[in-house]
This record gives sequence, C-alpha cells and structure tokens, in this order.
Amino acid sequence: MPSRFFKFFRANPSTHVDERVALKPDGALAYYKRGNLFKDQGQLAEAVASYDAAIALDPTYAFALCNRGVVLATLNRLDAALDSYDRAIAVNAGDALVFFNRASVLRSLGRQEEALASFDRALALKPDYVECYCNRGNLLNELGRSEEAVASYDRAIEIQPNFFEAYFGRGTARQRLDRGEDALTDFDHALALNPSSAEAQCNRGVALMKLRRWDAALACLDRAIALNPNLAEAYTNRGKLLAGLKRHEAAVESFDRAIALRPRDVEAHEQRAVALVQMMRFVQAIESYEQVIALDPDRRFALGMSRYAKMNVCDWRDLSTDVARITAGIAADRAVSTPFPILALLDAPHLQQKVARIWVREECPPIRDVPPILKRESRDRLRVGYFSGDFREHPVAVLMAEVLESHDRRKIEVTAFSYGPPVQDAMRKRLESAFDRFEDIRGRSDQDVAQLARRLEIDVAVDLAGYTGGSPSGVFARRAAPIQINYLGYPGTMGAEYMDYLIGDRTVIPPEQRVHYNEKIIYLPHSYLPHDSTRVVEESRRTREELGLPAQGFVFCSFNSSYKIMPDVFDGWMRILSRVPGSVLWLSRHNTVVTGNLQREAARRRIDENRLIFADRVPSMADHLARHRVADLFLDTLPYNAHTTAIDALWAGLPVLTRVGESFAGRVAASLLKSIGLPELITTAPEKYEELAVQLAENPQRLSQIRQALDKNRLTTPLFDTRAFTRALESAYRHAYDRYQSGLPPDHIELF
Repeated sequence: MPSRFFKFFRANPSTHVDERVALKPDGALAYYKRGNLFKDQGQLAEAVASYDAAIALDPTYAFALCNRGVVLATLNRLDAALDSYDRAIAVNAGDALVFFNRASVLRSLGRQEEALASFDRALALKPDYVECYCNRGNLLNELGRSEEAVASYDRAIEIQPNFFEAYFGRGTARQRLDRGEDALTDFDHALALNPSSAEAQCNRGVALMKLRRWDAALACLDRAIALNPNLAEAYTNRGKLLAGLKRHEAAVESFDRAIALRPRDVEAHEQRAVALVQMMRFVQAIESYEQVIALDPDRRFALGMSRYAKMNVCDWRDLSTDVARITAGIAADRAVSTPFPILALLDAPHLQQKVARIWVREECPPIRDVPPILKRESRDRLRVGYFSGDFREHPVAVLMAEVLESHDRRKIEVTAFSYGPPVQDAMRKRLESAFDRFEDIRGRSDQDVAQLARRLEIDVAVDLAGYTGGSPSGVFARRAAPIQINYLGYPGTMGAEYMDYLIGDRTVIPPEQRVHYNEKIIYLPHSYLPHDSTRVVEESRRTREELGLPAQGFVFCSFNSSYKIMPDVFDGWMRILSRVPGSVLWLSRHNTVVTGNLQREAARRRIDENRLIFADRVPSMADHLARHRVADLFLDTLPYNAHTTAIDALWAGLPVLTRVGESFAGRVAASLLKSIGLPELITTAPEKYEELAVQLAENPQRLSQIRQALDKNRLTTPLFDTRAFTRALESAYRHAYDRYQSGLPPDHIELF
C-alpha cells in the first residue's frame, strides 16, 4: 500500500471575515479570507472565485495564489493549480510551502522528476521541513529509488521521532528492498504511534507474508479489515496470502470482496485469475484476465497468462492475434508474459530466453543482502541440495525418486529443501527416506533459506522447478550455494546470471543453440531425463470396451496436458484420423470445457466428434501405465513435447511418434527416442509426422517390429538405466565443483 502524501493549506492569522469585508469590502485580504472560509466549508468553486477576486485586486498576492492552487488541485484542475503555484513563486521564490504544494501537483501530473526537484527546493529553503522529507520519500519510493527513499524517511524521523507517516513510508520502502525484518520493525513503530491504522496493519501483514510468517500475516490482515471493513487492499493481500497457502476458495472470496469495494482494482482481478488457474477453473480465470486487460491493457504478464488460461481449455479464439502481440512485446523487451506459457506457445529459443530475462529483471534480479560465499576447502563427499515444491506424488518426484535412492553416499550427501505442501502420500514417505536430510522450508523467508543452505555448506544447489510455479527464486538470487543448477522441472533457460548450469543433452540443446541459454550446459551422455525403473507395468486388467474404446480399429493416443495441444497439431491429428478409417484418438479428460471445445474443433474439421475418446483419471500409476498397453501409437505435441508422458508410454511399451522442434521443450521426445534406440520415430516436418502415423496404422507388421524393438530396448539401452544415469549426474556435479575449486568460471561440460 503506497504511503499517503501530505497536502497543506496556507491561511493568515484569523481575522473575522465579515468584519474585514465591512471595513474594506473590496479589499484583497477580505476576499482572501472569504476564500479560506469557503474552502473550509467545502464550497470550492466559491473559494476559487474569492481568491480570483483577491488576485485581481493584488496580482502579487502570493498567499492567495498559493491557496488558490491548493483548491484547484482539490478540484483536480491540476494544470491550473500548477500555474497558480508558478505565479506565486514568481512573486516570492523563498516560500518553501509553495514549492512543497507544487511538487504534489507535479507528481499527480506524472512529472515525477520535476516534482522531486520541487521537493528539493522546498528543503533547501526549509531544511527541517519534516513533511517534505516524508513526501519526498514517498515519491522516491514510487520511482523505484527505495534506498534514497529510506534516507529521506530517516531524516524525517531524525527531525520528528514520533512521526507516524515517516515510519509507515520507510517500512514500505524497506519492504520493496526486500528488507523484511526492518520493514516489520517500522510498521511496529507506526502502529505503536497509531494503533488504529488499518493501513499500517495491512502493510505489516504484507511484510509478514514476505517473511513467510503466514499465521501472523493472516492475523494482521484480519485486524486491518476489522479496523476498516472497506479497505480493499487488505482483502486483496489476504487473498494473495490464502492463495499462497493453497486455500484457493477462500482466496477467491477475499478477491471478490476487494473487487466489490473497488471494481477497478486491477491487482485484485489479476490475483483472482491466478488463483482460479491454480484451481483449474480456467473459464472464470479467462474472464478475470479479460477484466485485467480491459482495465490495464499493458498490465505486466497479463496477456501471456490470459492466453495460457485459454490454452488449458483449448480455446483457440484470437490465438494468432495474441501470438503476434506477445511476440512483438517480447521483442520490444516488455513484460507481456511469464516464462512458462511461452514454452508451449512459441518454438523460439531466443524468445524464450528473452522472456526469462525480462522476468528476472522484473521479478527476481540478483539480491545482495547476504555476503558472498567464502570458498571452503575441497572435499571428497559433495553436499547437494535439491529444491522442490513437488516432493510428493508428482511427475518430478516420479522421475527423480530412484535417482535419489541411487546416489552413491560415499560421494554424495543429499538434502531436500521442500517448500511444497506436507502431503504424506507414499511418494513423500519414499523420498523422505531417500534423502540424508529433509528440510521443510515452508514458512521461511528466502533469505533464511539461503542462509540455511550456507550453514549446511551445500556445494551444489539444484532447482527442480524453475519457472513452473512456487520456486523460491529469491533463494537462488541470493546464492544458496557456490554452484547453482537449473534441472528437470523447467525445460529452458532461467535467464538469470545466478544460475550457473543447465543440465541437458546434445539433442535437447544442440551446441549451436547454446547462445540462447544464459546457463552453461552440462551435457549428459544420453537423455537428460531420469526415470524410476522400479515401476511395475502390467498388462491392462481392463478391455478396450471397458476403457471406452471401440473393440476394433486403430487407437492413436496422446495423454499430454491440454495446454500443449495447439491448433496446428490438432489439424494434423484430424488429417490422420481422416486417412485411417475406423481409427480413434484417445486423450486425457481434463475437464468438460476441454472436451467440448475439442469435439467442436473436430466437427469443424469434418471428423465425427465420437472418434475423440477421453480417458478418465485412474486410481493409481500402475493402472495408468497398464492402459497404455491397449493403445497402438502415441502422438506427440509441439512446441511442447511429451516429457513425463512420453517416459510413461515408452516404459509401458507404447511407441511414441514425435516431431522435433527448435526449443528444449520441443526436443525432449526426440532425446528419449534416440536414447532408447528408436530414432525412426522422430520426424522433422508436419507432413512427415502425419505420413509416418498413417503408414504405421496401415502396416501392422512394421508397427509390430517397432513394438518388439521397444520391448527389447527398454532394459538394454541407456534410457531406463537409472543407476548409470545417476553415476553420470554425480560426475556432472563433480566436474562443476572441481572447476569452482580450481578458481575457474562455469563452462560447458560434456560427459561421454
């Protein structure tokens, strides 16, 4: 919540207006006094008329010009107010109050630098002008010059130690500087001076949120609302807090209350949309994003997130327009999207890099509130910290579980830094046993976590999430460890100078594309993607009919997330179905909106909507793997390939047909197929992809040979050799560590 600006009104020592008018009814002083009286009574137009009369009689009447400016500013006649102040200054350039009031008008006109100069002039005339120091701090805060703002508030507090507004403003500035504890101290001072300030309670709650003290923050925000039930900001911040705690229903209710109080509250609409996306209520999220864009067409990240919500329900309306606007925005270095949606929207590594760099610039630049890490003596047993919010039944955990169990404890000590929900499912219990140490870092500030990692002397910090949601980027921005690695969760560059390495392979990141990655690349010898080879795959216990499939006919399938299904991919699928009579396409059932939209799109392409079959969720991973056995061919997506879903299909013995793209996310399936010895299933153009799909459907013998090769290669090729993979990963960590210990900067590492 921004600090408030003081506005001041000048009046001469009191003189009875009627008496003065009676003595000299046409005198300038009498009109001036009458103007003051009208101003105090809220009769602003009459006040201006009286000041005008005074000035007509005495054009050098600086007090009248000043007060006229105040009333005109109140009437929002800002240009006229500025003119009045300038005329007052022309008469008397030594009046600090006029420069002070003039600065406030310039600020309202968006002329911040001129406003700052006017505040500075006021202070030159009156060095102990405490309110001016405070308003100057507020303006510097708005300009993003928060360090200077703090200095201005410091001076105000030095002059007047019990100045509520200065503590309030300084707390806001320190909060922007990510100095959470200092901000909290300031808000505590402010509340000691004014316990009934709902605004200070609200900002104190925000400071506690930044420090991840959730219960205390919620209590503060509730107190702010009790003090002022109409404080929209408190409801908005309360909603953000509840959303962070995964209490999304309650969060949306809080955002709704904020919007009811302030319908044009862009942040409330935006945060409501974010919460609805997390709840997978995408249609409502789209409506909220439309409100955001209507209120603020240039709102940071809104266009990309709006399109992402639409992608999740396969709503392709205005797609080409949005893509053009997003592409142009990124090229112009504007914050039009968060990084993740771009992976599925644009097969362009250079744009993916640029959007990541914009995100870092806007949201998480390097933070230097902790000292540099001092180099420690080299040791034989590396300490590796894995950071994730998904140490539970989740694709990242499924991929990493056996790797974590397979680490050579003579060479590697592994610590979990878990910031996700404390779900005690079977996978969570398995992972807790797999780590040497399991740190639950929920509720801890990023600064605390970075310092914890340093105390534990973590050598290599591995971010398993990247920009997939909830990642504690502030931890890595402060340097949790000498070596920081982006791996697995986010298939692209993080665009941050504080991420040293990205783990990939020569297929997902060909050497000629390294220029599009901020990190240095660690090339694993085969596919970069790990796997849990302990998963059991059984023959399906259910018939095709029980799974909703026709008893006869070729079954194409794609169990990818709906946001990966783009119109050109779907066009190709429909052409394939049209060329293979009796075939069906088996997709995951995400929600009724996706189902309806895809069925309508199929009908538009003259394909019977009943040839799209939607698979319901099944109780267990074993059931999910088993049902792959009844499908004939997995069809991949682009620009975002199947990743975990491709691993599932190949492990279950289902061939995957892919088309390779330009970006990391669009080359993963090709990496998997090369690693398992089936490069013939990799295509490079839409027509080749479609032609091969049709050929395999029409040639059962050829498809059978591929399935036999897949079955043979599952246990004899590198893809599913988890122990060999883990040794290579450990070697990668050791190479990076040895370079660091040798005083060498990060560089590309290739393992053979």
